[in-house]
Amino acid sequence: MEHQQLWFTALLNSVLGGPIAALMAAVGHPAADPAHPIANHYAMQVFAALVIMVILGVVRAGISMDRPGKLQQFFELIIDGIDGMLDEIVGHGAKVFIPMLFTLALFIFLCNILGIIPSLATPTDQVSATLGLALVAFVYYNYWGIHHHGVRGYIKASFMGPMMAIAPLMLPIEIVSHLARVLSLSVRLMANMIAGHNITLIFAGLVPLGLPILFEGLHMAVGALQAYVFIMLTTVYLAGAVAEEH
Repeated sequence: MEHQQLWFTALLNSVLGGPIAALMAAVGHPAADPAHPIANHYAMQVFAALVIMVILGVVRAGISMDRPGKLQQFFELIIDGIDGMLDEIVGHGAKVFIPMLFTLALFIFLCNILGIIPSLATPTDQVSATLGLALVAFVYYNYWGIHHHGVRGYIKASFMGPMMAIAPLMLPIEIVSHLARVLSLSVRLMANMIAGHNITLIFAGLVPLGLPILFEGLHMAVGALQAYVFIMLTTVYLAGAVAEEH
């Protein structure tokens, strides 16, 4: 459940609350609280995006081929890891997916760990946030499947099965299977973030000093792991979408 407004949420509502409330009313979905239409988990996603843009802007301004800084080396390690995963799972020509997967990985990780910072919250413990991320992955891999095969070719390759004789049976099964991927990606991420948050709260109440710091470190590790799992599954879906044979 959402608690009271965080400082960044209040800032966004003071600047954008009026126009957003008017837009929501215009499309037939008026905000429950027109004075504060932006909820904490939406504001935290905006905050994460801004932080990423600032950090990457700093890295780009100081990029060096001869003596790269530690931050540049850190991001290069992430990119190399994604490149290696793509090469292993997707194969040749997969470098085109790196920018999207890199951005998703950074955004998900940062959203996952924001809650350990006082006055901020973890947006990925809300289904609307994780569902949005899952839909981005869903649209992305389907787009590349259509781009690679064409509309008819992609439908035939991914939804009709190996033989046209069983296509009427395979089509609904494959549609449900693809939609289930959205549910799987969103629920898995949300459930792990909720579990991590609740465990930290429980131990913080039992042992207020020392031990909660350990669990905050564990929460960061879980956040990184869940970002990796999300990206790995998206890579698997991309591999299936652009594969020549099924």
